Amino acid sequence: MRLVMKSAERALAAAVLVVTLPAWGLAQSISTSAAAQQPAAEPARPTKTLTIDEAVRLGLENNLDLLVERISPLVQDQNVRQVQTAWTPNLTGLFNYNSAEDPPDSLLSGTRETVTTDTLVGNVGVAQLLPWGANYSVGWNNNRLDTNNQFYTFNPRLRSGLALSFEQPLLRNFGTDTTRTQLVIAKRNREISDEQLRSTVVNTVRSVKNAFWELAYAINNLEAQKQSLELARQTLKDNQTRVRVGTMAPIDIVEAESEVARNEEAVIVAESAITQAEDRLRALIYDMKAPDFWTATLEPTGYQGQFQLLQPVSEQEAVTSALQKRSDLIQARKQLENVDTNLKYYRNQVLPQLNFQAELNGAGVGGTELIREPGFPPGPVIGEADYGFWNVQGDVYSFKYPTWALGVTLSYPLGTSAAETSVARTKLELQQGQLQLQNLELQISTQVRDAARQVNTNVKRVDATRSSRVLSERRLEAEQKKFGVGMSTSFLVFQAQRDLTSARNAELRALVDYAKSRVDYEAIQEAALGGGGIALASGGGALATTVGTQTATAITQGQSR
Repeated sequence: MRLVMKSAERALAAAVLVVTLPAWGLAQSISTSAAAQQPAAEPARPTKTLTIDEAVRLGLENNLDLLVERISPLVQDQNVRQVQTAWTPNLTGLFNYNSAEDPPDSLLSGTRETVTTDTLVGNVGVAQLLPWGANYSVGWNNNRLDTNNQFYTFNPRLRSGLALSFEQPLLRNFGTDTTRTQLVIAKRNREISDEQLRSTVVNTVRSVKNAFWELAYAINNLEAQKQSLELARQTLKDNQTRVRVGTMAPIDIVEAESEVARNEEAVIVAESAITQAEDRLRALIYDMKAPDFWTATLEPTGYQGQFQLLQPVSEQEAVTSALQKRSDLIQARKQLENVDTNLKYYRNQVLPQLNFQAELNGAGVGGTELIREPGFPPGPVIGEADYGFWNVQGDVYSFKYPTWALGVTLSYPLGTSAAETSVARTKLELQQGQLQLQNLELQISTQVRDAARQVNTNVKRVDATRSSRVLSERRLEAEQKKFGVGMSTSFLVFQAQRDLTSARNAELRALVDYAKSRVDYEAIQEAALGGGGIALASGGGALATTVGTQTATAITQGQSR
């Protein structure tokens, strides 16, 4: 009976072998044909090794978003200068020549048929608004007149004058005015621009570090996938040997081949993930004009030692630090200060407009004086006396013929003024801004606490996944020993291999998530986070990380079991 059963088993194995071996040969043929159709290997790409500090330095030098943001403070500097131009002295000048011929229309025109008058005018003036709200003007006016009208005492006549005026607000625009308000706001906006630049720097550093860690993960993941592939190939080779010696049924080879194919696919996907991670990192840190921008291979290094000591963090210390240093919070406070500055301005504008004014004028006249015989009408010219240009200027600047005036002007609207409605509106805006600031502080505190909890959670995840990986290694070792003595199956061995792969991946993912959560924890105390890191959950603050099936082990090297 035993002999009959043994013969039946051999016949069944032979039948299975007849069915499976052609299919196996066909698969091998397809694989060989596909390999023959693959393009020739690409030339070796230059390799650039860099540490995380070097990546950050390159990002701060070459990142395009950061280069764009660095221009913003310079633009705000020009805005400040533009406001200050309101206090720039304004120089005016006039040069004019006029010639007129008029018919005589009075006894003072003389007896001529045509009265000709040639006038040359040259005026210069300076006016300026002063930083404390006052304004002044200085005008120097000159003209030369040449006429055939015999009633002019000087012909040609030189006339010159100096006009000084000064006006100082006493109520409205005394402590502040439009220009001074705009300057305060422009300078504060310059400070806000600095904070925006600091926020961009923080997020650039964060994005570079996180991209660095993702590339490190992708590279180590590929190594782990290759290890799994080699393990599956070795199992297939061992099974083929067992089939040849007759200790295993040929059907078991199919399962081993399937495992090899699955791991080959995982290697292909892991290689693609590396190129994607490289492109994300190179776009953040390198100048795209470099000749090897797209061809260089990036190789992260010097990061394994950062996982020797995993430390939890303090939520309260982080919240206190964030409320003092967060750039968006500082910007919100400065924006609120701008609203308060506007409120002060509008309150000043409600006051009556009471301005002090002072004017002082000096005049002088000269030229060629015609001396006539006394009487009316004037007699014939009996002599001339020259009173030149500089003599006239002496009279002007010594105020030989002064004219001065002092006074105040008052204006006040009857009824509700536009400034009063502006005060009411700005008070509401200030109240609204204060509530928004409180809300922002609450949101920041929540975000920072969430980021701190993620760090502490990842510290525990690393410990848990490390223990799981150690146990998975022991289980695979045990299954392989049992399989060697016939007490286990290929399915259980492959399942143990897959579990080890998942455990290694979970440990590596936990380590990378810890590194990225530390990056986010440090960055979130400085600025609001953009994209590129671990997502912060809006509700309970759970870690938004999905553990995949692709693995890596290089980061875990050096960790004790």
